[in-house]
Amino acid sequence: MTAQNLHGFYLEDLKVGQTATFSKKVTEKDIQTFADVSGDHNPVHLNEEFAKTTIFKERIAHGMLGASFISKAIGVDLPGPGTIYLSQNLKFKAPVKIGDTVTAHIEITEIIAEKRRVLLKTTATVGDTVVIEGDAVVMVDSKK
Repeated sequence: MTAQNLHGFYLEDLKVGQTATFSKKVTEKDIQTFADVSGDHNPVHLNEEFAKTTIFKERIAHGMLGASFISKAIGVDLPGPGTIYLSQNLKFKAPVKIGDTVTAHIEITEIIAEKRRVLLKTTATVGDTVVIEGDAVVMVDSKK
């Protein structure tokens, strides 16, 4: 692939209201791999006996695993490759369980052309339930 094929949207190609989504079913392997990569071996994610004693009554996925689906939508889909993440705030609203399909949704809410900044509303849902919500700020290349 050439560098041209690896570039996402340029600032001039973006519009307020533009959206992207990404969906993925969370598997046992995803949770174990995320624990191994991140070092987060909290037993609420990995130990069924322990998880039964929590408010969730079963194992749940790492919150940041769900948040990484938002990152995928931004870095691969919109604005896409070449985007630089500057900030992200997150509110974890509900647990994600093994077998749940998480849908990350991003929407452009503002474009600050002079600074090459794009503001995004970010959410992740399981069915009709919002599991994560927040906002992101990214920097995007300009054609100029």
